[in-house]
Amino acid sequence: MKHPTGDDHTGLALCRRAAAWAGHSLPSGAEDGLRRFAHWLVAEAVPAGGLGPAEGDRLWGRHLAESLAMAVGWSDPPPALTDLGGGVGLPAIPLALLFPVTRVTLIDRSGRRCRLARRAGRVVGAANLEVVQARIEDLEPPLPALTWRAVLSPEAALGQAARLLGPSGRSVLAFDRGRTGPIDLTAPPGLQLTTAELPTGVLDGPVRFLIMTAT
Repeated sequence: MKHPTGDDHTGLALCRRAAAWAGHSLPSGAEDGLRRFAHWLVAEAVPAGGLGPAEGDRLWGRHLAESLAMAVGWSDPPPALTDLGGGVGLPAIPLALLFPVTRVTLIDRSGRRCRLARRAGRVVGAANLEVVQARIEDLEPPLPALTWRAVLSPEAALGQAARLLGPSGRSVLAFDRGRTGPIDLTAPPGLQLTTAELPTGVLDGPVRFLIMTAT
């Protein structure tokens, strides 16, 4: 199996820092699962087109550790989490490894990406992961927890979060990687917005997360 650029030790240290910044620690077995996932992404997902050809060079920081940082939205693992447009497993699989008691459902409209994600779940041993081929627009509320990564614009995500989240539900969107400055967004009725910024020094650059909470 091909290996991701950069050694596992350095990559796992990034993952530990990102999880700690989000207020969590990696449980037993998670590091082995992350290592297996990283190697699988390079060996199978990149050649299959599930990730771009250059992504192996920045796999640990840009994809795995950043996925774990999305746990910043929850102080305790949610009972169920739905990852919208999760592709080949980012952020769903890292979050399933971080939250082994959470039922994680990956939603993607592509049958090919869903097949790859199911294969990845078996490789890493994420027994709490389910992969469902569906469109975001066809999902039915209420859902308790949502994640989004490079799927919709913040404005579009706000509308879908307002529609899909159940009472006190929460959604985390990763956006504006490498950017700083004010965020000009208006919360739709029923949503409260906060932001969290993962600073340079945890990863290779700042990443902002938009946290949407149903009120």
